[in-house]
Amino acid sequence: MTTPKRSAGLLLHRRTEHGVEVLLGHMGGPFFAHRDAGAWSVPKGEYEPDETAWDAARREFQEELGLAPPDGEAVPLGEVRQRNGKIVTAWAIEADLDPATVVPGTFRMEWPPRSGRIQEFPELDRVEWLTVERARAVIVPAQAEFLDRLPEHSA
Repeated sequence: MTTPKRSAGLLLHRRTEHGVEVLLGHMGGPFFAHRDAGAWSVPKGEYEPDETAWDAARREFQEELGLAPPDGEAVPLGEVRQRNGKIVTAWAIEADLDPATVVPGTFRMEWPPRSGRIQEFPELDRVEWLTVERARAVIVPAQAEFLDRLPEHSA
């Protein structure tokens, strides 16, 4: 049996006149270009056993958004297992940032399939502040558990 891949990330949240909002990223690349539901995620990424989940979450925030991870108290939100078997660990941090300042990292893949053409795509093609209700409608289903755990940490 193979060890499941592990991923870690930071879920930023802020209080507004509309209630609590969370910062999510829409996954980049051709597979998610025309999808909304299930195509948004906590900014996160994979890590190897020789790196801690916390260090990976901060590194991946920097890589995915092109911004330093914010200071502030990081509250553990635990782990979830996604449908693909990947285990995701997240921390909540109350912070604000302007999505217009995001400079996403990129990845390369063959596209169209079997074309021999390698193209570069953004890891996240957009980043937005969403109400928890809106986030719940579009986030990767397993990650909705992080939204459920957030109120106990953001009261």
